[in-house]
Amino acid sequence: MDIEEKKPAIIDLLTESAGAGDKSAKNEILEGLMEHQKRIPSKFFYDGKGSGLFEEITMLPEYYPTRCEKEILTYLWDKLELNAGDLRIIELGSGDCSKIRLLLTCIPEDQLRNVFYYPVDISAVAIRDAITDLQESFPKLEVKGIAADFTSQLHMLPKGGARMFCFFGSTIGNLDSDEINMFMTGLGREMAKGDQLLLGLDMVKDISVLENAYNDKRGVTAMFNKNILNVTNELLESDFDPEMFDHKAFYNQKKQRIEMHLQARRGMWISCNSNGTRIQLKKGETIHTENSHKFSPEQIEQLGEAGGLSVKAIYPDSKEWFGVVHFVK
Repeated sequence: MDIEEKKPAIIDLLTESAGAGDKSAKNEILEGLMEHQKRIPSKFFYDGKGSGLFEEITMLPEYYPTRCEKEILTYLWDKLELNAGDLRIIELGSGDCSKIRLLLTCIPEDQLRNVFYYPVDISAVAIRDAITDLQESFPKLEVKGIAADFTSQLHMLPKGGARMFCFFGSTIGNLDSDEINMFMTGLGREMAKGDQLLLGLDMVKDISVLENAYNDKRGVTAMFNKNILNVTNELLESDFDPEMFDHKAFYNQKKQRIEMHLQARRGMWISCNSNGTRIQLKKGETIHTENSHKFSPEQIEQLGEAGGLSVKAIYPDSKEWFGVVHFVK
């Protein structure tokens, strides 16, 4: 399929892949809830309410990653020394596009007319809003949105030209260790010689800083975590009561990651009317909703090796809490 020939502003690869053997969202959640350590994949946080809550989280004083990464992006373009001629920027998990905006602002206007930008996100609504916003700010920028699950549809993204993949927010840290290696291997396989990757990574640091970032005093992260049960209820026609769960976030030092869980306040049975399944939770049992891995310089090298990529540079914020890594194939 040639994405360039498609006319709509948004290409919906999620719809086009339906029925091609991919797991449905419903089955993916059910499978996770039937495991010994119950889990719900973190990608289901981001319905309309969840996306709004996450935007609120990024502005909290305790939550440093977004501020640190945006600080880096304000100076990054000149450091990259890239030729913007026919440059294709493919941003995975683009969200509201606020980060790529900082990078685009630094590209000279005469070069920007040669740049193609592809926001890739599981939310077509987020892409549509971002396209409208970006085209008002950068009328000479060519933008085409792609609704896709980048964890399984990398092979369907645009090919050819000088490509720079962007994966910000340390979103890769939400995957487990095996998934991280699989993702980097898959992305490296799809990248051609000379392709670039900008990868945002949260670095290992003081545990109190890490845990405070996911346990804010206003309780916004708790609301965000519990909202995944509302999304689950909609998909499974289930009867989770979010208020019967407590938000738990802690640093797992052995695995170098923050873990977020929802802990049942009492024993309960959950009915899923979509297929008649019933799920039992005991008092104190948890549903694992998110990981957020933190990285060391040694692990960054390992990420590159998994994808067959070379580390060109690591760009830190002023506190060296966060880094944007420039990889080259």
